[in-house]
Amino acid sequence: MTFSGWATIVLFAVILTALAMPLGSYMAKVYTGKRVFLSPLLGGPERALYAILRVDPKQQQDWKAYAKSLLFFSLAGWLLLYAILRTQNAFFVPHALNPLGYHPAPWNVTFNTVSSFVTNTNWQYYSGETTMSYLSQMIGLTVQNWLSAATGIVVAVALIRGIVGRSGKGLGNFWGDMVRTVLYLLGPISVIGALVLVSQGVIENFTTYLTAHTITGLTQTIAMGPVASQEVIKELGTNGGGFFNVNSAHPFENPTAFTNLFEMLLVLLIPASLVFAYGRMTGNRRQGIAIYTTMIVMFLGAVTVAYIAEAHGSPAQHAAGLHTHVISGSGGGNMEGKEQRFGIAGSALFDVVTTVTSCGAVNSAIESFTGIGGAVPFANLSASEVIFGGVGTGLYSILLYVLLAVFIGGLMVGRTPEWLGKKIEAREIKLAGLGILITPLAALFCTAMATASKGGRASISDLSVGPQGFSETFYAYLSQANNNGSAFAGYTGFIQPNAGNLGSHGVTFADLLGGFDMLFARFAPILFALAVAGSLAGKRVSPAGLGTMRTDNSTFVVLLIGVIVLVGALTFFPALLLGPIVQGLTGHLY
Repeated sequence: MTFSGWATIVLFAVILTALAMPLGSYMAKVYTGKRVFLSPLLGGPERALYAILRVDPKQQQDWKAYAKSLLFFSLAGWLLLYAILRTQNAFFVPHALNPLGYHPAPWNVTFNTVSSFVTNTNWQYYSGETTMSYLSQMIGLTVQNWLSAATGIVVAVALIRGIVGRSGKGLGNFWGDMVRTVLYLLGPISVIGALVLVSQGVIENFTTYLTAHTITGLTQTIAMGPVASQEVIKELGTNGGGFFNVNSAHPFENPTAFTNLFEMLLVLLIPASLVFAYGRMTGNRRQGIAIYTTMIVMFLGAVTVAYIAEAHGSPAQHAAGLHTHVISGSGGGNMEGKEQRFGIAGSALFDVVTTVTSCGAVNSAIESFTGIGGAVPFANLSASEVIFGGVGTGLYSILLYVLLAVFIGGLMVGRTPEWLGKKIEAREIKLAGLGILITPLAALFCTAMATASKGGRASISDLSVGPQGFSETFYAYLSQANNNGSAFAGYTGFIQPNAGNLGSHGVTFADLLGGFDMLFARFAPILFALAVAGSLAGKRVSPAGLGTMRTDNSTFVVLLIGVIVLVGALTFFPALLLGPIVQGLTGHLY
């Protein structure tokens, strides 16, 4: 551990908070229909899109209509993306958009990939630079990075409208919310962010792959492509799907320590800002601050554990004499699987940032972390996207936990639970409980099926035995259920003998089970969140009394953290004991 490492972590938290507060205010204006500084520039394109879509953004939808629009839009996106990926080498595709003539991946891998990008998971059973054409990367995957991110955001906005609704059941208009999200939020930040990345060395071109001749007389292929435009929305939309197989560890995606910090800020910027937008839209900024405090406390706790664990190294390293105290730029510790230019602090922080959200981007090998350090991403995913979480997903997920905490607190003080003046009754608690339990049940059920079946065990690397093999399997389905996308390397769904034979068979069991895992765990919680919004929208507001439990103070923060930890511990602790924890307490490297 070093002073610069701790300073990086503290500086990151300070900058994030400083950026999130004004952006949250801006977002609140966007979603309440107020004029913002971009209105003169984007007002015309916005009206044109409404005309093309033939929608009236002022026409309110109840939660069922909002959900139907969302599901129809997502299904259309799924079908279109599948068609694009399966025809990437068709005769009508220009050579410049597929310069190496890549064939489509097998149908099962394509099913998994399409399900992954439509659900904002971006789980990848393939190597991007040896599988996907420029057309597939840009028109297919990058477009879904935008749309899946916008979908999560508008669900959170609809839930906020349900919470503050007074006399009706309208949650806004799905199509209007999508248009404003893309135009006023994702678009401007992506343009600026892409220019920043290009200025730092992230590539953006349509050049055919280059061939380099090494000093040993061998040749090396250097992949090219439109990377910066995908990289920025990959991080900003908490998507995580890398243009290159090694993701944000690749110097063409993440070349410097500055871009490392910049990309981490992109990942958490919208999830953090949405919390402050929630406070403004509900007229209770203190509650927004209380929820943000809950998130940042749990986030910093995870970063602290991960950094200390990686700086200390594992028992196996100490026993084998592999632990070194003199590693340039890292201050000692476990540098295996990490990039020297980022060091231990930059790697541990990036790992936590991308596992508390639904962003699977990685700048180091998670499976190379120590047992305790590797348990941190497991724990982050076990929190089911409530420590900031994905764009939109994190806010509506933690608001379901807020409902549960309010209910428990109401039972403790002996009063009918109230939240922002609205009585919380059995219907809301049932819907919130189901929404909270969907993700853990999906992850555990799929893990059990994979470990108990021959087809599932076929995806585990032959080198991964004991707790490592279980960790790889459990992490795969936990990551997919949380729509995260990061992975413990070794668990595969695509056997690709060489880059020139893209028609090779895949491990179909993992592809299909993972695809259904992602789809179910993405859209089921969305439906429950919208149902909660619909239930709350028509409730009358009662004035707060002396016995009303406050939800905007430190006491509630402690209660909310306790509820989150308790639910996570009850659902996932036994599985964590079988994997990373037992590995961290033994002398096994793998």
